[in-house]
Amino acid sequence: MTELLDFLRSPWPWYVGGPLIGLTVPLLLWLGNKSFGISSNMRHACAILLPERAKPDFFRYDWRKERWNLVFAGGLVLGGFVAGVLLANPEPTRLSAAGVQSVQDLGVGVRPGLVPAELTDLGNPGVWLLLALSGLLVGFGTRYGGGCTSGHAITGLSTLQGPSLIATVSFFVGGILSANFLLPLFMAVMG
Repeated sequence: MTELLDFLRSPWPWYVGGPLIGLTVPLLLWLGNKSFGISSNMRHACAILLPERAKPDFFRYDWRKERWNLVFAGGLVLGGFVAGVLLANPEPTRLSAAGVQSVQDLGVGVRPGLVPAELTDLGNPGVWLLLALSGLLVGFGTRYGGGCTSGHAITGLSTLQGPSLIATVSFFVGGILSANFLLPLFMAVMG
């Protein structure tokens, strides 16, 4: 049993994890004609939670047909809990010296763990500003792009859709710009 736990706790090579993730989407399409996308769960949640008289037309549909997607998202949360808490690797995250220097150059302190303490201090008003602005940008981009990164980059590209290629490239460019320009700016403001 300890060998299995050690195997599950250790990092998996890209040639194992990549195909496992990459084959999930074609299997969903092939086995159940299910289109993969996580952002649509927010629409389902609104359709479930909003009172009937207050719902815009966008949320008036039979969300029960999409229960599988809600179960899938719940499985992701459960899997994240199992991986992050029950199967957590007790060793500190290993970063190369160049990686540590690169992150420190952005104004982020490197400590044990994956999320910098500067970005999780909810007593700091700057963190709330960062969360609000980030949420607004991600929400706008998701709605404007017609889906989230997982939907476009995994499902859209696997079915050779041109708009998904444009959306995926835009997501990556936005991420690079945010990490290299917005994050240092916010760290300077919050510091």
